[in-house]
Amino acid sequence: IREVENSRDSESEESEEENPTEMNMIWIFSRRFQLSVPKLASKRQVVQELLSDLLQVSHSLFSDSFFPVLEPVIGVGSACEGWSPHKEEDVVYCMFVPLKPPHGYAFHLEPDTVQEMPQTRMRIRVELVCTCTGEQPDQNMLCFLHHSEEELKRNQVASLLHTLCTGPYLDGEKIALWFQTFVISAWSVVPQSHHYNMKVLPSCRSCKMKLMKASGRSLFVEMVFSVQQGDSDIFLSSQPAEAQFPPSTTWLESYAVAEAKFFRHVSMQAPAHSCHLKCLRLCARLLEGSGLSIYALKTTVMHLLTLIPLSEWQHSYLLMRVDDVMHYLRCCLEEKCLKHFFFGNEDMPEEISLPPAFQGAQPRNLFQHLAQDPAAQTEALQEFDKL
Repeated sequence: IREVENSRDSESEESEEENPTEMNMIWIFSRRFQLSVPKLASKRQVVQELLSDLLQVSHSLFSDSFFPVLEPVIGVGSACEGWSPHKEEDVVYCMFVPLKPPHGYAFHLEPDTVQEMPQTRMRIRVELVCTCTGEQPDQNMLCFLHHSEEELKRNQVASLLHTLCTGPYLDGEKIALWFQTFVISAWSVVPQSHHYNMKVLPSCRSCKMKLMKASGRSLFVEMVFSVQQGDSDIFLSSQPAEAQFPPSTTWLESYAVAEAKFFRHVSMQAPAHSCHLKCLRLCARLLEGSGLSIYALKTTVMHLLTLIPLSEWQHSYLLMRVDDVMHYLRCCLEEKCLKHFFFGNEDMPEEISLPPAFQGAQPRNLFQHLAQDPAAQTEALQEFDKL
């Protein structure tokens, strides 16, 4: 890792003028690995407009109910960060749908007692709040705390606790089923129904949609339900990682919003035609079949974007930066340690809001499993060296 920093000065001198041989290699790599970053922005705009229209319908439909309030969507994941490891036709546009408690309720985040996963597990306890008093008491709403159960059943719609919760906790599977049902019933109302056929795909804890044009082209969208931690960019997500499947009332801490915000920050600060997104895409293709996760790669690139000046991510530096990424990963595999980007990181851009505990926290090791299993580390190194 030190070598990456020490070599910057010499690289800057060598690359004052573009090396024709190197530029030719970049062109060959681009053709071989289809490095042209797909035109994701226009499709992302289509997806955001569609979801905005759907949420508008939901607000008018559920305004007198006690379902969670659906906040404007937030684009997350590689497609919304401006790159994708997939072919254009396989890209999934992932959107977080933040949930706020309806009037008369409050959400309280509680740590889950079982901590078998690297991500923090939480449960969202739903509490009733008195609506009799306050600055603007609702005259049309009966207070769940101060009216009898019989009166509430007779004069008021069902409580959130009786619809989308299991016990006192918000249930990700029940929310997904509720929202999927809503999307199917509301589809004909949104303007996009005139241009796309829509199919809701099977998913237990999110809402996955396939939008199909008459031309045969498809667009894949996934809406993941989330709850914000305070005012920070850290959320709890209803959708677990592929290898994890906790109980439906368990929500996993997600850094996806903070990651998307970091890449927006880099794009605003980096020079025109910066190669950082193309670097990510090329490295993802190179690492196919190695057993290293896309998340480990993305974490590596985020670290390097804070270590190497953004002025040295110009297009002509692509092969150097790819070499830096692979060297950094190799070192981390040897040391059995890849630090999580958002814990104890002093180089965090000010625009990213993290819970106070994150700054003083000991960085989490994304390669902890290798530290605990020497055979797995040996295998990972061998696979990496084959690349």
